Amino acid sequence: MMRALWTAASGMTGQQTHVDAIANNLSNINTAGYKNEKTEFKSLLYQDLQSRSTNSDGTRKPVSAQVGLGTRVASITSDFNQGSMNETGQVMDWGIEGEGFYKVDTGTKGIMYTRNASFKLALVDGGVMVTTNEGFPVLDVNNENIIIPDGYSYSGISVDDAGRIYAKDAAGQSVNLNMQVGLVQFANPAGLEKKGNSLFAATDNSGEAMEETQSDTLKRSAIHQKYLEASNVNAADEMVNLIIAQRAYEMNSKCITASDQMMQQANNLRG
Repeated sequence: MMRALWTAASGMTGQQTHVDAIANNLSNINTAGYKNEKTEFKSLLYQDLQSRSTNSDGTRKPVSAQVGLGTRVASITSDFNQGSMNETGQVMDWGIEGEGFYKVDTGTKGIMYTRNASFKLALVDGGVMVTTNEGFPVLDVNNENIIIPDGYSYSGISVDDAGRIYAKDAAGQSVNLNMQVGLVQFANPAGLEKKGNSLFAATDNSGEAMEETQSDTLKRSAIHQKYLEASNVNAADEMVNLIIAQRAYEMNSKCITASDQMMQQANNLRG
């Protein structure tokens, strides 16, 4: 009965983490470029109640008797499937279609990566610089800041599917600025470390960032100006998962209650 108490407790702990992940998904349902997180479980150690042996007449038993000791969260994995593209009409919204990530210079924390393509223009010496909402510079293919020089119409900035940047000059003509937005991919994007503010950091699990323009084996991503990639969270699926997690939590709590009642009855036995 003590085994049942601790086993059920591990189930309640695991389902609580599951609910936490679901809550985070639902809270980010309107976050551009957010990727749905899935909680995965695995069983704990098993206790041998009876090992493989023979019965009284020497016949070998085909199976043993083992009982599991509960569960724990194995991982919380991000699903990097493409989200839908929503039109915003904003010049600096550059949604990604494909597996690419923008490169962002966070200063002392190094280069990080994002799919939240809602960018801004920050005033710098000699022009304006493309940044994230937090003010971090977005980098080009050469890991340089993207700066639109003075003399161009900032409202006339445009970017094509390949990430080449254009701006209108004083005569209203669109001019190629010879700049290209840097997009990278990872061998295992699920291995990226989440850093908040829609930023990811590369890890040994994700592999190094691979520049799309420098690899012939990678399928190029496409940039869609005036669009943002929506979160790939499905509200209906998350609500179903929430109900399942809640019911599992309740069942584990009932196991604890039943075990407690059985222990109480055993303690009340009299010879």
